[in-house]
Amino acid sequence: MEKKDLLKNSVKHIDIKSFDSTVIIDSMRDMSFTSRDTARAADIFNLMLKDSECAVILTLAGSTSAAGCMQVYVDMVKNNMVDAIVATGAAIVDMDFFEAFGFKHYKAELAVDDKTLRSLYIDRIYDTYIDEEQLQACDNTIKEIADALERRPYSSREFIREMGRYLTTDAKKKDSLVQVCFEKDVPIFCPAFSDSSAGFGLVKHQYENPESHLSIDSVKDFRELTEIKMNSDVSGLFMIGGGVPKNFVQDTVVCAEVLGKEVDMHKYAVQITVADVRDGACSSSTLKEACSWGKVDTVYEQMVYAEATSVLPLIVSYAYHKGHWKSREQRGFAGLFTKAVK
Repeated sequence: MEKKDLLKNSVKHIDIKSFDSTVIIDSMRDMSFTSRDTARAADIFNLMLKDSECAVILTLAGSTSAAGCMQVYVDMVKNNMVDAIVATGAAIVDMDFFEAFGFKHYKAELAVDDKTLRSLYIDRIYDTYIDEEQLQACDNTIKEIADALERRPYSSREFIREMGRYLTTDAKKKDSLVQVCFEKDVPIFCPAFSDSSAGFGLVKHQYENPESHLSIDSVKDFRELTEIKMNSDVSGLFMIGGGVPKNFVQDTVVCAEVLGKEVDMHKYAVQITVADVRDGACSSSTLKEACSWGKVDTVYEQMVYAEATSVLPLIVSYAYHKGHWKSREQRGFAGLFTKAVK
């Protein structure tokens, strides 16, 4: 068995513009269990888009980008359904930035032994493969970007914006999420940025430049994202998975209070997750529970207990074809942070 025998059937990203899920969502509304929850989540997301005062923040955890939902997130940004993004580093770097260079994710054969995969330098994400050698090329590109920048602390938002700037001239696949967000002034925050291929590239940058190097300042991330909340009287959260991105964005309400600024809780919130609530973990805490912390209001909230690739395209296709995004103003939150990166 050779590497090329396994890396031959690439994952295809679903296009929510190519089908209209309105009939499906409307039918689900009169069903039960996850179907009814999904329909209500679609309704709440629509309310976010209809509310002219609402800033919509998308959070991404897990591997849905590698699994075929990458174009969903790109279309949300291109069609003004999202004003800011909080994500894991892997979702932004190992998946989106990675594919911007023409690399692919591949459908996996689960019967293949993982030791064999290791010998072939193939990494596995459940039923998806990624070429480790291509991933290391992505690491080195991160180092190349870092080497060319001013040596100082950066928020992850600042550095990801430079990744987007880089892609405007060097991408092989146009319209990656990183590039589209750069062009639409939609900030991306990765509060655990080093927990990704970016981490390897930045470590190499610092290792080779011990006396003068850039660093990622997660506190600056928190402050900047809190500034977005303080500039948004009304906010809505559309959350895929949980983890650090979910808690990070919810905590902006509390952080604003610590700074002496009274802000409203996030008015709207949808979370799609498979996490169990019984262990009390941050990833699985319900949105109603978040209200006790002063983070999320409970009037327009919906937990959807489903694997995200199965319901996310339906919800976003529904919102796309309802068309409320057409009348939304582009907020350009990246413009809040005016210091130029040299």
